Amino acid sequence: MQTHYMIPNAVNRGIFRAYDIRGIVGQGIDEATVYVLGLAIGHEIVAQSLTDVVVGRDARKSSNILIHALHQGLIECGLNVIDIGEVTSPMLYFATYHLQVPSGVMLTASHNPPEYNGLKIVINGTSLTKDRIEHLYEQIINQNFYFADVPGQLQYQDIFADYFGRITNDIKLQRKLKIVIDCGNSIAGKIAPKIFNYLGCEVIPLFCEVDGSFPNHIPDPSVASNMADLQQKVLQTKADIGLAFDGDADRVGVVSEKGLIIWPDQLMLLFSKAILEQYPNGEIIFDVKCTAHLPTMIEQWGGQPVMWQTGHSLLKNRLHQTSAPLAGEMSGHIFYNDRWYGFDDGVYVGARLLELIASQSQSVSQVFAQFPQAVNTPELKLLVAEEAKFLLMEIIAAEAKFTDAKIVTIDGLRIEFSYGWGLVRASNTSPCLTLRFEADTEENLLKVQQQIGKELLRLGASNLPFAIDSSCLV
Repeated sequence: MQTHYMIPNAVNRGIFRAYDIRGIVGQGIDEATVYVLGLAIGHEIVAQSLTDVVVGRDARKSSNILIHALHQGLIECGLNVIDIGEVTSPMLYFATYHLQVPSGVMLTASHNPPEYNGLKIVINGTSLTKDRIEHLYEQIINQNFYFADVPGQLQYQDIFADYFGRITNDIKLQRKLKIVIDCGNSIAGKIAPKIFNYLGCEVIPLFCEVDGSFPNHIPDPSVASNMADLQQKVLQTKADIGLAFDGDADRVGVVSEKGLIIWPDQLMLLFSKAILEQYPNGEIIFDVKCTAHLPTMIEQWGGQPVMWQTGHSLLKNRLHQTSAPLAGEMSGHIFYNDRWYGFDDGVYVGARLLELIASQSQSVSQVFAQFPQAVNTPELKLLVAEEAKFLLMEIIAAEAKFTDAKIVTIDGLRIEFSYGWGLVRASNTSPCLTLRFEADTEENLLKVQQQIGKELLRLGASNLPFAIDSSCLV
C-alpha cells in the first residue's frame, strides 16, 4: 500500500517500557517509528475482531506532527480512527467508555520534559503492560503487520462537553472553596479551571496557559521542587487548597492551606477511610512506595490492603481484575472504581478530594492531621544510565544484605525494619533508580538511609541523593 511513511529498518528497543512507550523525539521517537507502532497496535486490535480505535494527543510541540503518522498506521490496518484532538489521557480513557470503543491510543510522554513523547495504549479495555508492549517490539522487528484491503476511515469528534458534564454532574461541593490550580502549562489548562469554576470554586489559575515547552516548570507533582510555585501561591492568596496536575493530567498533587505538600499516600488514607464506609471489607490497592500506615489503617477500617507493583497500567489492571473500589500509588495515579470507571484521572480525583473537604468545616491540614504521621522522604532519584539501571537493580536484589529486615520483592526491594523501611526500584520512565524512606523518628529515618545507602555504594551505585556518614562505610 502506498504511503509517505517508510517502515524503518530498526526501532530503538529502549522506548518500550513496562507500561507505556516513551523516548526522546528524534532519537527513539520519530514519525516512522510512530507509524510502525500504529501498524503493530492496529494488528493487535484487529486480531480481537475490533474495528475502531480512539486516539488523542497532549500539548507537546511534537504531538501535532506525530499524530498523523499514528493515524496512518492504524488506518492501514483497516481501523476506523476517531480522533478526539488535544486532550488529557483521562479524556481518552473516558472516550473509550463513552463512545463504547474499547481501544485507544494516547500520544503523550506524561511528566517527562518537552523533548519526549510516547504512547499509552488500551486494547479491548486493557492497558498494555510489559509483555504485550514487548510483543509490539517483536512484531515490528519481524514486520508482522496486517494491511487491510480497504483502509479505515478517519473522523474527528469533540468529547469535551460529555467529559465536562460527566464530572460536574457527579461531584457536588457543600461549601465554596478557594483553590489554586497549577497546570504546569500542560494540557490540563484547557479543562481543569473550567471544571472547578463550574463546581463553584473560586479558582486562582497558575501556569494554566497551554504551552508544550513547559516554560515554568516540568509538570510533575511528584517532585517537590515542581510544587514550590503552588505552595507560594496558596500562602499568598490564603487559598483553602492547591492542586497540581502532571503533563497529561492523570495525576494530581496537593498542597494544604499551610503551604505543605500532602503526598498521595496521605490522600489514599483519606480516600480509603471514606470509601470503606461504602464498601465494607473492600480491597484497597496501593504501590510499594506508600507509607506503612496505609495498610495498617485500611485493616483498622475493615478493608483489605493489597500492596502492588508501581505503574499506572499495572495498578489499573489489578483493580479491574478484582473490582476493588480504589487503588493508588505514591506518584499521584489514583483510581476510583466507585462512581467512576476505574482509570486514573487527576482532575476527577481532585474533585473527589474537594467533595470530601467541603463536606466538613475543618481545614485541609486539620483533615489530614487525624491520620498517623511518619517521618519520610519524597521519591528520590539515583541517576543511572538508561541501559544500566536494570542490571544494577538485579545486582542489588541478588546481593544486598540486611539484618533483621523483611524483604518485599513485589517491585524492586522494599526493606522493612521494625522502625522504618526503604525502597529501591528501577524507574520505568526515567534513567534512575527510585528510592524512598520512612521511619517513626528522624533518627531512625537516618538509620534506614545509612544501612541501605551503604549497601548501594558497595554494590556499585554512586552519587546517592542523600548524605552518607563516612563511618558507615568502614
